[in-house]
Amino acid sequence: MAKRKTPKGDKIVDLKPKADKITEEQLQKVQNIVNAINRAQLELGMIETKKHSLLHQVANIQDQLTVMQTELEKEYGSGDINIQDGTINREENVEADKKD
Repeated sequence: MAKRKTPKGDKIVDLKPKADKITEEQLQKVQNIVNAINRAQLELGMIETKKHSLLHQVANIQDQLTVMQTELEKEYGSGDINIQDGTINREENVEADKKD
């Protein structure tokens, strides 16, 4: 017959009674941690809302730039504009160079 690994009748008895509540100090720590998480999540939400708004602003500004580029191209023709001094760098006609 195989031997038992645990002796018969040896049971671990927990003599300490189970508490119905955590201590006030533990409760305060848990509440502080949960409040910190809630504040961080609220702040993240505000940041995401601000980000969303800024993305819309960027899209509107890019639309304005596209309109301005179209207007400038109608007035001055195609070319790159140096935004530092306003000079126009005209694109050379590649096909004209090939004929020469």
